[in-house]
Amino acid sequence: MKAATILFSGKAEKPQRTAGRGPGRPTREQIIQRNQELLDRSLDLFLQSGFEATTIDAISSAIGMSRRTIYSRYGDKTTLFKAALQQAIDEWIVPVAQLQAAETGDLQETLLRIARLWVAKLRAPAGMRLLRIANTEIFRMPEIAAYLWERMAEPTSGYLAELFRRRLRPGAAEVPDATDAAGAFLLMVVLGAVQSTAWESVSHEAFDRQIEYRTRLFLAGARDTALAAEP
Repeated sequence: MKAATILFSGKAEKPQRTAGRGPGRPTREQIIQRNQELLDRSLDLFLQSGFEATTIDAISSAIGMSRRTIYSRYGDKTTLFKAALQQAIDEWIVPVAQLQAAETGDLQETLLRIARLWVAKLRAPAGMRLLRIANTEIFRMPEIAAYLWERMAEPTSGYLAELFRRRLRPGAAEVPDATDAAGAFLLMVVLGAVQSTAWESVSHEAFDRQIEYRTRLFLAGARDTALAAEP
């Protein structure tokens, strides 16, 4: 089994002090909160200026944290970038359990719900920020693409393939193209919606109408047994 991709594995924690916290030292909660601010603000700066142009000095100045503290936590700019990106992806993804909860007795309605869940995530500011950063850096850091695939596309595609095996063609002995159908749905409906967002500005109603149309179009083709039988 292939090992899971990890962008940031963290550093070994220091042993806890037995004598308690020294005078003026921040609490653990304060440290966690400041680290959260560091990761969030760093990602904003990487997006605004690009990875190469963003410096630790700029990050230090923007957040009001010393360079020494930043280096002690992450070692270098690349590690900080990966840590910030990994946290943002983990907080942003749609869990499979949420997709399963969207399932109804009607397959088309189920697919519409799944598409709307993902499209809402992708079109939100956090989603657009992640996609813009990832698209810029994946060629220099291919592990970013691997992490996005493993955390976002792979679980959703796996769930969709299982859903299609059960329900795409009622009465059929099997659905041999279930995995292909799952990939087609993600590309055609979900990622297609993201491209529309980048290329044009439409009302929410018009955008949702496009999602419905693409879902119906997908199902019309995916239910075609002649297409499924082709080598």
